[in-house]
Amino acid sequence: MHSGKRALKGPASLAVPLTSLLAALALLLGIPASGAFAATQEPGGVEGKTYTIGTDTTFAPFEFRENGELVGIDMDLVNAIAEDQGFDVEIRSLGFDAALQALQSNQVDGVIAGMSITEERQKVFDFSDPYFESGIQMAVAENNNDVSGYEDLEGKRVAVKTGTEGQAFAESIKDQYGFDVIAFAQSAQMYDDVKAGSSVAVFDDYPVLAYGIKSGNGLKTVTDKEAGSSYGFAVNAGTNPELREAFNAGLANLQESGEYEEIMDRYLDAGAADSSFWSLVTDNAPAFAKGLGLTLLATALSLFFALILGVIFGFFKVSSKVVLRGIATTYVSIFRGTPVLVQAFFFYFGLPQLIGQPVDVLTAGVLTLSLNAGAYMTEIVRGGIQSVDPGQMEAARSLGLGYGKTMQKVIIPQAIKIMTPSFINQFVITLKDTSLLAVIGFAELTYQAQQIYAVNFRTAEVLLIVAALYFIVITLLTKLADVLDKRFNK
Repeated sequence: MHSGKRALKGPASLAVPLTSLLAALALLLGIPASGAFAATQEPGGVEGKTYTIGTDTTFAPFEFRENGELVGIDMDLVNAIAEDQGFDVEIRSLGFDAALQALQSNQVDGVIAGMSITEERQKVFDFSDPYFESGIQMAVAENNNDVSGYEDLEGKRVAVKTGTEGQAFAESIKDQYGFDVIAFAQSAQMYDDVKAGSSVAVFDDYPVLAYGIKSGNGLKTVTDKEAGSSYGFAVNAGTNPELREAFNAGLANLQESGEYEEIMDRYLDAGAADSSFWSLVTDNAPAFAKGLGLTLLATALSLFFALILGVIFGFFKVSSKVVLRGIATTYVSIFRGTPVLVQAFFFYFGLPQLIGQPVDVLTAGVLTLSLNAGAYMTEIVRGGIQSVDPGQMEAARSLGLGYGKTMQKVIIPQAIKIMTPSFINQFVITLKDTSLLAVIGFAELTYQAQQIYAVNFRTAEVLLIVAALYFIVITLLTKLADVLDKRFNK
């Protein structure tokens, strides 16, 4: 799949030293290097080997976080099978779509995420024996007595989760019953959409829906279970056959010993316990603290590199040399002209295939934010320099100062005073942009919030807590920046 090592140009060349630097920082701070490529496995059995397994982030009861730990049917199954077969697994919680992309780009060895075995997916992946027989149910808000069947959906909208059997079923009958379908990335989001009244119903896999109802998601089922497909463990087609065979063998052993039923009963008969708002804060304080720490780490590293890029390319922009101006203009155009999410996906999923080596999630996130913020800082630097009265340059040169000394002693000090407010604004924007890295599995503050409300379905309260944390940090950052501005720009 990889094109092999070759000379790197532009942003890709930053990946090698930056990966090493960030990996060292992550190790120092106790952050796992979760973005490593799936190791190339030697032919033969699986005993003693370590496999990287991708999974969803929020698909209770199959995968979700409890007290900061990733648990659920899928997690217990894959860990039990690994123990039974003598290999180790490293779990990477990415989100369903991101997990499949990671598998296709060989960043993980396999995926277990409540994934239905379909003909379309079998063209791309090799599946294990089925480990769960699913089914589809429809649910509406608890206070909705107007919708009791598919025939009541005409002219209305229903919510589904992207890539699930529920979405496939809804799409298959929407023309027959005359309703529209909207897809969400997470179960909690589609449940909230129904509770808010934007959609009248939701189609979801019955064990997920049943767990959510027991956990207080505010819905009720109104139809019988429809036949669904089977869930399977997946590897890339033609790769890791020994891992797939080991999964099948381990699954058979668990079913024979009764451990499989124990795992199912542990989660299918359970639901999240209700708690007060204060308990919601205290019980999840470690997750919030970890998310805040990673948010600040990514922000600090990104701003450091972005400031360097902004200064370098800012001077390029005001250079008398056409080539330097062209390089800076191209850089700014690319990174201001494309969405941050597209850049994040490129650096995490696309760049590894181009350079033939891993890019972990922290490195991908910092590359994204650094290069994006650097483009805006380039324009801040350019604008600040060009805002200084040209007469200042002429006066300094007439006194015998060279161009370099004039810039150092006259132009730059004045430009810094002009640029400082814009720099502070960009710092705040970059901190908030870290929330976008949740889509590639970076466990910052927003990602942690998603993990929490995916289990307890208290979306509004969890988001209020996260918003308060962002507000406090941004306020403190702004105050600090103002103090520094007054001290150094008197």
